[in-house]
Amino acid sequence: MVKNNETLIQEIVEAVGGPENINSATNCMTRLRINIKDQDKVQHDTLKNTEGVMGVVDADTLQVVVGPGKAKKLADLMGEKYNIPTSSDSSNGANNWQDTKQSVKDRQSQGKLKNALETIANIFIPMIPAIIAAGIFQGFSSLIGTMMGEGTISGDVWEGIRITFALIGNSFLGYFAIFTGVNAAKRFGATEALGGMVGAASIAAPLVELSTLVGLYDAEEPLNSILTTGKGGIIGVIFGVYILAKIEKAVRKRVPDVLDLILTPVITLLVTILLMAFVIMPVSGFLSDLLVRALSVIIGSDNMVISVISGYILAAVFLPMVLLGLHHGLIPIYAIQLEALGGVSLFPVLAMAGAGQVGAAIAIYMVAKKSGHTRLKQVISGALPAGILGIGEPLIYGVTLPLGKPFITAGLGAGFGGAYVMLMGVTASAWGPSGWVALPLMQEFSGILHYGIGILISYIGGFIITRAFIKEKDIEHV
Repeated sequence: MVKNNETLIQEIVEAVGGPENINSATNCMTRLRINIKDQDKVQHDTLKNTEGVMGVVDADTLQVVVGPGKAKKLADLMGEKYNIPTSSDSSNGANNWQDTKQSVKDRQSQGKLKNALETIANIFIPMIPAIIAAGIFQGFSSLIGTMMGEGTISGDVWEGIRITFALIGNSFLGYFAIFTGVNAAKRFGATEALGGMVGAASIAAPLVELSTLVGLYDAEEPLNSILTTGKGGIIGVIFGVYILAKIEKAVRKRVPDVLDLILTPVITLLVTILLMAFVIMPVSGFLSDLLVRALSVIIGSDNMVISVISGYILAAVFLPMVLLGLHHGLIPIYAIQLEALGGVSLFPVLAMAGAGQVGAAIAIYMVAKKSGHTRLKQVISGALPAGILGIGEPLIYGVTLPLGKPFITAGLGAGFGGAYVMLMGVTASAWGPSGWVALPLMQEFSGILHYGIGILISYIGGFIITRAFIKEKDIEHV
C-alpha cells in the first residue's frame, strides 16, 4: 500500500528530531528543505531508509528528496500539522537569538560564494512552476505559428489557440523582471512591492525617454544603448533590489514613525531608481553583454569542433556542479540567454546529465541481476522511472554516487548527448526538469526531435561506458 503524505511527513519530522528541532521548512521542485536547529538529533539512517524518501542531502539546509509535487504538499503539511514556518516567514526575525546565532555560523561555514549562489537559487526556485508553464505555452504558441506559416494548419481556431497560448506565456515571461524583483526583496528583507517596482522600472517605457534626454540612448541601434529597457537584465534587478533593501532600512531608521509610511517608500524608490538608471543598469548591462558574447563563443559557436567539445564538457561536468551547489549560479545565465536571445541553449545541453545517469543505472541493474544483488535491483527499479522523467536525485544519491565509479561514467556518457544537442543548436523556451518531460520546452519541432535523440544518445553512452567499467565486485559493498 502506498504511504499517504500525512504518514510520510510524520515519519520525516520524527527522524529529524521532532518539530522542536526544526527552525523552518520550504521546498523546491523535488526536495523538502528543512532548517535544522541541532544536527546531532537528526537520525540520518532512519531518514534515508524511510519509505517515500528517495534521498537525503546533508547540507547547510537538510534536503529530503521526495519527488515533484510531493515536495510542495509535504512542506504545506509540515506547516499545517506542526505550525512550522516557511523559510521566507522565518526571515523576519521571529527566531530566538540561539537560532539566529546558529544561522550566522552556518552561513559563515559555507562560504561567501556558496551563500551567494544559494541566495540566487532561493530567488528563482519559487518561480520554477511559472517558468515551466510559461515556457511550455510559449513553445506551443511558437510551434503553432510556424505550422500556420508553412500552411500545415490554418483557420481562426488555430490562430485563437496560438494567441491564447502566447497570452499565458507572456503573462509571466514578459514581466519576469517584476517577479524577480518581488522575490529578491523577500530574500533581502525589503518591501516586496517596492522590489517589484524596481523590476518594473527596468523594463518601463519611460526609461527610453530618460535615456534619450541625457544622451545615453542610441536610436539607430537601441540594443547598443548605454541605457534602455531591459539593460542589465535579471542581474541588474537583483543587485538593484539588494541596494533597495539597504537604502530602505537606512531610511526607516531615520524617519519618524508617523511619517514612515509616506517618506520611507518615496525616498527609497527615488534614490534606488536613480542609481538603477545611471549606475546599476549600465554596469550590469555591460557585464551581461560580455557574458552573452562569451557564451556565444563557447555555446553558440559556428565551429562544429567547438560546439561538440563544449557540449560534451558541459554535460559531463554538470552533476559534479550540482553536488557542489554551483549549479545555482547558472540560473541568471539561463535568464540572460532568454532575454537576449529569446531562448536558452545551455539548459538542453545540461539536461543530458540526468539521461546519462539513467543509462548508467540500467547497466548497474544488469550487473546486480547477474550477481543476485536484490536490494540494489529494488533501489534502481524504484528510482529509474523518476530518472526517465527528469528527476535525477533518486538515481544519484541512491545508486551512482554511493558506488562512486558510475557517477563518473554516467557523466562521461552524458557528454555524448550534450555534444549532439549543442551541435544541433537545440534551444528551449524556458528551463525546468530535464528528461522527457522537458520536450515541450524545446523550440520548434526540430528542437524537440534533436533533444529526444540527445536523451537516447546519453542513455546509450552512460550504459556502454558504465557497463565497460563496472564489475560485480564494485557493487558488493552497497
